[in-house]
Amino acid sequence: MSLVGPRPERPEFAGRLSTEIPFYAFRSAVPPGITGWAQVNAPYAADDLAHHRLKLEYDLYFIRERSLALYLLTLLRTVSTALVGSRRARTTA
Repeated sequence: MSLVGPRPERPEFAGRLSTEIPFYAFRSAVPPGITGWAQVNAPYAADDLAHHRLKLEYDLYFIRERSLALYLLTLLRTVSTALVGSRRARTTA
């Protein structure tokens, strides 16, 4: 496990999502992380397939564009979200 990377999905969901969403298995190309680009940019996916697809787009972007700068930006946004709260919650309230 890594500090930053695609968050691991529960096995019962991962199997179903890999059959329903193309390229979902590519998330496992890098070690899973405690936080990730999808976590700081997308809303909680719950069981909505559209949200899982959006999170997959963020995860694949992170995998494709992996760099120290993106890693550090993800950590910075994670700390900011933990201290201040979600930007999405403030803009919709």
